[in-house]
Amino acid sequence: MGDAAKSDATYADLCRVADHRLAQIVDGELIVQPRPTIEHQHVTSVLGGELGHPFGRGRGGPGGWWILDEPELHLGRDVVVPDLAGWRRARVPELPSGPFLTIAPDWVCEVLSPSTAGLDRVRKGAVYAREQVDHAWLLDPAAHTLEVLRRNGAHWLIVGTHAGGEVVRAEPFDAIELELAALWLTPAPEPILAEAPLE
Repeated sequence: MGDAAKSDATYADLCRVADHRLAQIVDGELIVQPRPTIEHQHVTSVLGGELGHPFGRGRGGPGGWWILDEPELHLGRDVVVPDLAGWRRARVPELPSGPFLTIAPDWVCEVLSPSTAGLDRVRKGAVYAREQVDHAWLLDPAAHTLEVLRRNGAHWLIVGTHAGGEVVRAEPFDAIELELAALWLTPAPEPILAEAPLE
């Protein structure tokens, strides 16, 4: 999960972390991690482009969203950095300027790695649910999977699981098709087909 440097951490503690590290504060704990891998960066870059063009700019697409890469979010006492986040323009007509946002997004995407999966799924997931983020995606570039989650009160419901090279429509961006194979730096493995039983 990274280096747990201090409990009851402050934003000043976070600001002292070297630029080549990613720092967040969750439940008062300063969590310091290395920057994302190339596989991780590839997923976020491609997905940001796939969603940002039709939803962010709206040219030839549905529009209606602000979509940002790695925004720093100050949500209560927590400071978290999702890999991608989106705000509906109907709710947030203009994004404020500055180094961070205090407005919870409507959608977040976390790209999982063995060292961050627990943090992303459990601790940051609880922060997002508490702050009433409606949708979350969990992408695993090693397993080539996408989990689509919808908030139900203080909990998350899995509303879709997808893998490999599927072409999907995933809420809240189900107005377009998304080709999962484009997200993976390595080719998606072929599905394993069950053999027919011997008679």
